[in-house]
Amino acid sequence: MAISGLAFSCKPQFSLRPSLFHCIRKARFGSVAAIETLDEPESLIKYNTYNSDNSPHKVGELDKKKPEWKKLNAKDLGISTSMIDKPTRKVLNGLKKKGYEVYLVGGCVRDLMLNRIPKDFDIITSAELKEVVRVFSPCEIVGKRFPICHVHFENTIVEVSSFSTSGRRFSRDFKYEFERPIGCDEKDFIRWRNCLQRDFTINGLMFDPYAKIIYDYIGGIEDIRKAKVQTVIPASTSFQEDCARILRAIRIAARLGFRFSRETAHFVKHLSPSILKLDRGRLLMEMNYMLAYGSAEASLRLLWKFGLLEVLLPIQAAYLVKHAFRRRDKRSNMLLSLFSNLDKLLAPDRPCHSSLWIAILAFHKALSDQPRDPLVVAVFSLAVYNGGDMLEAVKIARRINKSHDESFCELLEPRDLDFEALKHEVMDLAESSKGALSKMTDEYFVSQAMAGYSRAPFSDLVFIPLALYLKASKIFECVRGGGERRFASKQGSKIDYEALAYGSPQEVRHTFARVVFDTVYPLDLTE
Repeated sequence: MAISGLAFSCKPQFSLRPSLFHCIRKARFGSVAAIETLDEPESLIKYNTYNSDNSPHKVGELDKKKPEWKKLNAKDLGISTSMIDKPTRKVLNGLKKKGYEVYLVGGCVRDLMLNRIPKDFDIITSAELKEVVRVFSPCEIVGKRFPICHVHFENTIVEVSSFSTSGRRFSRDFKYEFERPIGCDEKDFIRWRNCLQRDFTINGLMFDPYAKIIYDYIGGIEDIRKAKVQTVIPASTSFQEDCARILRAIRIAARLGFRFSRETAHFVKHLSPSILKLDRGRLLMEMNYMLAYGSAEASLRLLWKFGLLEVLLPIQAAYLVKHAFRRRDKRSNMLLSLFSNLDKLLAPDRPCHSSLWIAILAFHKALSDQPRDPLVVAVFSLAVYNGGDMLEAVKIARRINKSHDESFCELLEPRDLDFEALKHEVMDLAESSKGALSKMTDEYFVSQAMAGYSRAPFSDLVFIPLALYLKASKIFECVRGGGERRFASKQGSKIDYEALAYGSPQEVRHTFARVVFDTVYPLDLTE
């Protein structure tokens, strides 16, 4: 049944007592020479959560103003249930028919408010997880520390969490003493308590699609209006509780074009080495969220700005340092242009397979190590596109009547190359790209990328597994091995996004070639 309207007429009266955390640093960290510092004035950062007598602060004693509780009409915010995808609607309706309360929660509510397509929809319900399993088939409970249900519909998984599970986790893991707000009924209390566990205020919204009400207990709507990313609890504590939030903060800010609050920005930078505590699979997942969903260029800029690129991608960080690219630099370069062109083809609901952006990184590394004639790069991309037919690639490339982008130092002045010389250089570029990919998966080579900069952090991080390395390598192998048998060249420029997301070799190669070609020449492959 739909929840009746609740009047929120006063600010919640509660106090939170943060516990003491110790920062675990696994890398020595400092800014690279000739790079701007991003430190905020200390007077602006209120990160000491203890008084002089070592007694904890209450939240009311911090400078952050306590937000008013709000409920808003979803229609007034431009949200319609028609914006919810079909699998999610089926899960919502299935639980509602059984008499359970259901809400959309988290980033999907934020995206609906911004009229953006959510990457996915998260549901929270009053049903126990075992009851969710009984309602849907196939459905299974996954996760030990944070158990949720995965409900399967065709090729889609809808994630469902339970208030009861999050409530038990709140009592066990939430490091605060708190008082129940005055005038708060049981449903309010349950929703409010769940929102306090969210990472950022803009992710702490709940949407009842039947009552058509948005619940905002922690100031998320105001921060959306201000285009600001800030943590629900003090940033120092939040990032030390879960250092993956640092990467999520970068991802959200990059995708939405939001800025960080001063406190959040301070601790994104100063706690960035803590991300090395994450396992490599998690780091790969977070990097894929940044680079495969249409906001790769902005993500790379923010990773560089806040000192995370040196830890995650030291080879690419070394390229930026070599070319005097400052932390707040507004200029572009070939690396950023490649990912800008990739972004034009992707979106949160149209991602690519991770092998694509890994191949782009390797290709650029090879080209920055040894600049090439723009015609060589054009033939290379066309050969990748058509499955290795070098003769056809050369014929098409020689008909190009557009100028290449002369701002890229990776491209030499055009030369008059005959077919054999051109073929040799193209195959050498393919071999070099594969070699660069090998370097990106070699811990020693990665560790040496920034070794020449004494104040840079040490990182030998390699998060690309063998299977992904082999998949990315295949993008270049058709050029090195000649034309593929039974290869069907793609007709037209329309991308099969389902195939691209699953890593279809043909679709990944076509998209890779298109990104490279469009970066070097302002010309579409179909022209």
